[in-house]
Amino acid sequence: MVIGVKADQPGLGFKDRNGTFRGFEVDVGTYIARQMGASRVTFKTVTSDDRERLLNNHTVDLVLASYSITPDRAKLVTFGGPYYVAHQDIMVRATENRVRGVRDLAGRRMCQASGSVSTDRITKGLGIQPRLVQSPSYSECVTKLLNGAVDVVSTGDLVLAGFATRYVTRVKIMNAPFTDERYGVGLRRDDVDGCEGVNRALTVMYQDGTAGRLLHKWFGPSNLKLTESIPEFEGCS
Repeated sequence: MVIGVKADQPGLGFKDRNGTFRGFEVDVGTYIARQMGASRVTFKTVTSDDRERLLNNHTVDLVLASYSITPDRAKLVTFGGPYYVAHQDIMVRATENRVRGVRDLAGRRMCQASGSVSTDRITKGLGIQPRLVQSPSYSECVTKLLNGAVDVVSTGDLVLAGFATRYVTRVKIMNAPFTDERYGVGLRRDDVDGCEGVNRALTVMYQDGTAGRLLHKWFGPSNLKLTESIPEFEGCS
């Protein structure tokens, strides 16, 4: 089974110097694949822009890549899970004292990662207008935050927690969540059998304590409040 994951999101999906993929989504993907009977599991880098294409052209079989379930995306792929319900939050430099919540983002320089829906939740969903700075990925967004090119990075808190663990003295998460982000397992469109297999695997993962162990393994140092109860699944029809 070939699983698509991010290669530049510490804690979730990251490719180290030895070319090995590591992170929560890598471990969850491995668990799902083994539960579904896969004898061999390999990983391939995906981005927010190419997840649907790589699934539907059979380059990858599953995608676990901070892939928020949305109605528009559900028209293109089938979602198993979610395997975790994250909450959109805000990350700033550790010295920043002017930003306390989402309403403070108006007029601030905020990074917009290509292919992500997080920005729309602020600009369209809440009607708040930051000054958007384009970037190809969240890893590049965090680099811009560290070097002062942007003031804010806002996306799901698990994504932020991975970076916050890496740069613990340089950034901080505001712990001011304002949306839910249901991270789903992407499958090819209309793969109902695969979706049901994913959901069975996720149920076991939460019941046997693996989910809680992995969450604390990868995100415990960030002091983010983690949810260890099984999420409500979307359904596979």
